[in-house]
Amino acid sequence: MQPVPENRKVSPSLAFFLVHSIQVGAGVLGFQRIISIHAGYDGWISVILAGALTHIIMFMMYKMLSTVKGDLVSIHTYVFGKWIGNFFSFLYALYFGLLVITIIRSYVEVVQVWMYPRLSTFIFSLFFLLLTYYIVNGGVRTIAGVAYLGTLLPSYLVLTFVFTFKYADFRNILPVFDHSVMEILLSTRDMSLTYLGYEAILMLYPFIKDPEKSQKYAQWGLFATSTIYTLIAIISFGFFAPDQLDKTIWATLSMWKIVEMPFVERFEYIGIANWCLIILPNVCITVWCSSRVLKRMTPMKHRHTLLLISVLCLAGLTFIDKRDQINLLNTISGKSGFYFNFIYIPLLFALVFIMKKVKKQ
Repeated sequence: MQPVPENRKVSPSLAFFLVHSIQVGAGVLGFQRIISIHAGYDGWISVILAGALTHIIMFMMYKMLSTVKGDLVSIHTYVFGKWIGNFFSFLYALYFGLLVITIIRSYVEVVQVWMYPRLSTFIFSLFFLLLTYYIVNGGVRTIAGVAYLGTLLPSYLVLTFVFTFKYADFRNILPVFDHSVMEILLSTRDMSLTYLGYEAILMLYPFIKDPEKSQKYAQWGLFATSTIYTLIAIISFGFFAPDQLDKTIWATLSMWKIVEMPFVERFEYIGIANWCLIILPNVCITVWCSSRVLKRMTPMKHRHTLLLISVLCLAGLTFIDKRDQINLLNTISGKSGFYFNFIYIPLLFALVFIMKKVKKQ
């Protein structure tokens, strides 16, 4: 791998925003019902456990990257060789391309259900991907700037949950540990799918100045995400009765319906519109990762692989227009991310250090 010029690298502190911004997306709008299926109102414990697991996986990724001194493609080549390594890297590119489709289609569905039922998926996706192409073509520094703004500008939305306190009964979460360990673990598995995206650091690592110093910022980014999800889960469990939560697909949006201000009546419309700023860095980072892997594997230029990924994602989004198809898409991307993060990454971590010992001998 050729060294990355210094003028294309970002500060270590920006790892916080790169990691945090890609984890907070459309999943925030409706994860509460998913984690309550198995663990009920003990689901907030699963949120904390799943967050703790992401810290362990992040440590493993940084350890591998500092050992190989490269990105995920370098790690695959180090462990498996060029041809087999490229095969696994190609699967990684497909995985992030799948995340792009999932993120955009999930957001479009929210807009269609809550605001504009006749909104064309193709037209919205086309303009959104054109904006994404423009940003990603500017490099990692531009993406980091979008991640910074996509974290700070909509951060005021957290304050709107204060309006729910008047109607919440936090005794709903009592008694604690009312479910079995297995039920809590199943809920932890379901919640881990909402945390997906932080594995992008495997490709972003060479573009960070003094990358070893960025691990603490990346870990803080994970902690901020876990804290936000935990608070929203506890607030939701206090606000909704169990029967209500089972029937509420987008619990966060439903809570925004009670927000009343002198200058706005339907605050959920503002929340949905602002959410576009939140999913923009999601899409930018995932598109960049997918196109960057293809660039590293082939002699193609990055802007060409970027255009290829954008066109393929747009084509995929065009054919997904039914609710059962969207559910299947979310299921496939969620399970793929779970196996990649919590099974493949620990296995790859072990193989890297086995190969290191073998090559020393």
